Amino acid sequence: MDKLHIVPRRISLDVLEASAIQLIKPEKTKIIPKRYLVNKLNYLNFQDRTILVNLVHKKYGSILAISAIPLPCAGERLDCVWNDFTDPWILKSHTFQNLFVTDGKKCLLVDPELISIDEKGISLILPETCSESFSRKTKRQVCEGIQAHFTQSSAIFRGTLLDCSPVSFRIQVAAPTAHAFQWINSISTVNLQLHSSHEFLYSGECKIIRQTLEHNSGIFVLSPVHDRIQRYKPKQFRSTRYALIPTPNAIFVHPLTGRTISLKTIDLSGSGFSVEEGVANSMLFAGMIIPELQLNFAQSFKINCRAQVIYRNSSINNEKDGFVKCGLTIMDMAMEDHVKLSSLLHQVDNKNSYVCTSVDMDALWDFFFETGFIYPEKYAFFQTNKLEVKRLYEQLYNHNPGIARHFIHQEKGTILGHISMVRCYENSWLIHHHAASKKESLKAGIMVLKQVSCYANDLHHLQSAHLKYLFSYYRPDNKFPNRVFGGFANEIDDPKGMSLDKFAYFHYRKADVNHELLGGAWSLTATRPEDIEELKRFYDHVSGGLMIDAFDLQPGIFSQDELTAEYQRMGFKKKKHLYSLLEGGELKALILANITDIGLNMTNLTNCVSVIIIDETIPRLFIDSALSKAAEGYEHLEMPVLMYPVSYAERESILIEKIYTLCILNLDYLDQYFKFCDRFFSAV
Repeated sequence: MDKLHIVPRRISLDVLEASAIQLIKPEKTKIIPKRYLVNKLNYLNFQDRTILVNLVHKKYGSILAISAIPLPCAGERLDCVWNDFTDPWILKSHTFQNLFVTDGKKCLLVDPELISIDEKGISLILPETCSESFSRKTKRQVCEGIQAHFTQSSAIFRGTLLDCSPVSFRIQVAAPTAHAFQWINSISTVNLQLHSSHEFLYSGECKIIRQTLEHNSGIFVLSPVHDRIQRYKPKQFRSTRYALIPTPNAIFVHPLTGRTISLKTIDLSGSGFSVEEGVANSMLFAGMIIPELQLNFAQSFKINCRAQVIYRNSSINNEKDGFVKCGLTIMDMAMEDHVKLSSLLHQVDNKNSYVCTSVDMDALWDFFFETGFIYPEKYAFFQTNKLEVKRLYEQLYNHNPGIARHFIHQEKGTILGHISMVRCYENSWLIHHHAASKKESLKAGIMVLKQVSCYANDLHHLQSAHLKYLFSYYRPDNKFPNRVFGGFANEIDDPKGMSLDKFAYFHYRKADVNHELLGGAWSLTATRPEDIEELKRFYDHVSGGLMIDAFDLQPGIFSQDELTAEYQRMGFKKKKHLYSLLEGGELKALILANITDIGLNMTNLTNCVSVIIIDETIPRLFIDSALSKAAEGYEHLEMPVLMYPVSYAERESILIEKIYTLCILNLDYLDQYFKFCDRFFSAV
């Protein structure tokens, strides 16, 4: 075989590779009529693409491939202009041989009759037929504006992605030094990264398929080693995928080629979906990030997300059938879009399960009272503000604010089960208002609890979900949560997975104490960073649980409160204050005051003060004085208080109304939680 001579910027290596294959395996051809050739040439002209004109050296017989731009062709004559042709010596030393025409997948070998050739271009008479000398299984697509760099053994090579397919990337790189290409071991793999001017798009291990090197630049063809990636840690209890009718389309602009692609989804869950592609035009590969993708549900509604290809299933059976299956994970999604998706999928799973749908408020209030969820003592607390509470719940349930979610099990228009959650801290949501009708208490109560769990399993890895912890308060004598949450905590015996902390609950009356006792050695100040450090040391020693992380009390984070601004944007009230009770500058207690709309939680646990006693020898009068100061920002006469640890309230004879267990679940432990619930509910 003659050696291929390469001229920089004049060569389409796509065609050059086809030329090499033709010379090696001339038998791999089939006859193509001129009509097809002419249409292909006009398509390439329309797309501003090039063809390859092969010239042969008069003396040495070596082949030179020069890139040319085809002009519009009527069918008989083809005129082309050179693409950056600058060397007149070439025409004197070479004679015309043939053409190669490629669209990235098929390569046509054409033997036309030469009319003329000069420094501007070439004119030819097309033959009646040509031959298809090479056909890739998967078409390569031209890429523009994609930067590429790959590393091998700490050597970095930077360049540009010229074209790609799911199985190969063609990259032009500049040598960082005169001898840099000598560092490359073509047998070893490289790590390739692709990015646009503002988006990181791919990183993966690749092998070197082919390389063409010159003094200071080179062309590398790389192929991905892996056809699947592990974006998140593996889960035993994965999100359920559903085959919908009609199936939504996944529509996106391919991040490497800029082409708009529309693919039918095969199945869909709250965390990902899969699609099918035709083998010939397949353009998805494992690891590729799609910054903007739309799921279009028969034009009825559309949701947008950021996605990443997790696998490309190119099994032999699939390829024989002409398609490949690709799985994608949802990397992020606006929460209002995810609520739409969750609502749809929960309905597919169970026609009686509803997520954040509009609610008949009269029916909901009737349900709360009839089930005994709102008992006389609870109602007495907020009945004087019932108009405000009604307005608040109308906004929460029928205007879908981003800070709240509700889940309802309903049959034939009758609410049988209910649970809701509200975002109280940056990445922590309070589960509350869990109730079920007496007739269906166990079944409906379990159904809505399952809905919350599946919802969290679908999206806790999404940044916009702000969902790392779920927490709840329950009374130890409440059998259901004590057996479920308490049972799980006891089983895993890991407070970093599920922590339980008991709080004393009582009401503080503003008029009870004179706060002027604070003074001299004792003071109540805004919490300092060093106080947070001391709080963390204390809590880790006595509990080791999750409260510090879940309640945004970590050093360096406690002063940030972006959530307050979000509440206010949505028309809700939220304030957070942190106070430190000090003796001689030493932290003795910390007070966390949360102020929200009354009734946001019906027991007002979102609108209360939490007191954490660091030193249990503090005289009670100083705690009362500190509460008196903290109550100044509380608009009602009685202020709910949660005190930790309970032992201090008991020793100081504080009138404890209830004991609450604060239960916090780290959602990284959802697999263990689901496993426990499977056994627990199957035994019920």
